[in-house]
Amino acid sequence: MNKHTHTHTHTLTHTHTPADVSVVCVRLSVMLTLAALSLRLGASGCQGSWRSMATVVSGNKTSKLVRERLMKEVEKMRSQFSGFRPSLVVLQVGDRDDSNLYISTKLKAAAEIGIDAKHVRLPTTATQDEVLHNIMSINENPSVHGLIVQLPLDSVNPIDNELVTNAVSPEKDVDGLSCINAGKLSRGDLSDCFIPCTPNGCMELIRQTGVSVAGKHAVVIGRSKIVGAPMHDLLLWNHATVTTCHSKTPDLPEQVGRADILVVGMGRAEMVRGEWVKEGAVVIDCGINHIPDETKASGKRVVGDVHYASANQRAGYITPVPGGVGPMTVAMLMENTVRSAQRFLLKNQPPR
Repeated sequence: MNKHTHTHTHTLTHTHTPADVSVVCVRLSVMLTLAALSLRLGASGCQGSWRSMATVVSGNKTSKLVRERLMKEVEKMRSQFSGFRPSLVVLQVGDRDDSNLYISTKLKAAAEIGIDAKHVRLPTTATQDEVLHNIMSINENPSVHGLIVQLPLDSVNPIDNELVTNAVSPEKDVDGLSCINAGKLSRGDLSDCFIPCTPNGCMELIRQTGVSVAGKHAVVIGRSKIVGAPMHDLLLWNHATVTTCHSKTPDLPEQVGRADILVVGMGRAEMVRGEWVKEGAVVIDCGINHIPDETKASGKRVVGDVHYASANQRAGYITPVPGGVGPMTVAMLMENTVRSAQRFLLKNQPPR
């Protein structure tokens, strides 16, 4: 184009008046300027379009795939071992409405998959010794493969949560919260422990993106025993380079900006802003927060720890709230229960 333009201009200087040349040059300059502007706008438009198309990673869809797979595995066990069914017990102290809702969700999921789930509720007057006695009884029952203690323990008596959690047999600790399972996870013994359900669900969602964890820079915001700490371990043993951030991290936006994979479980509504997020990053939001919203009948709505509207413009993949990590937590509890039953069968091959 430069050669052609040069030749054309050279010819004009020999065959036309200076005024004609001036007009043509101005026209040519305007055309080139408009072309350059068009290219810039086009590039900007493409980039903006790409940014606005972060792929939504649906926990509803992924958990459905997990449940369907588990249904087949449970059916296979029943056919191979004469009606054998995985068994789960949910132990509750008290009668909190939120706990009742969570338990009913778990029991419904178990029934759909074919897991025999039982709900044991102790009164608010239950003592620590009574709770521990119930746990020991379930630990010793070979027909039960999974035991979860629903927290918080709603008792009028003082009960040590750590003591109760660690009283659950590691082989039946399908919540993955006992110190034995936490220790195995921290050492990388992933095949010999139960992984906490929320981090395990996060890993399944990351797998759904097709993005390899190995070699990536992962940032975890939060260090709770249920989400942050085990998430760090899980990413580390899947060969990511992991940074854990928390309330004392001074340069949070800078740390977030380095993350190829970002997992947030801080419990602060829309704390992580979209402009912090690295372009193309995988963003997994574990937060469940309620903020005022007059347009809703309840006067509030659920949001995550990430500001979704702005993060969606920069992330490559992002989980919604609700409908993201939440459904995966229940699905992975079912997964752990089925795995526990399979391990039981391997150790104690019952007659066919």
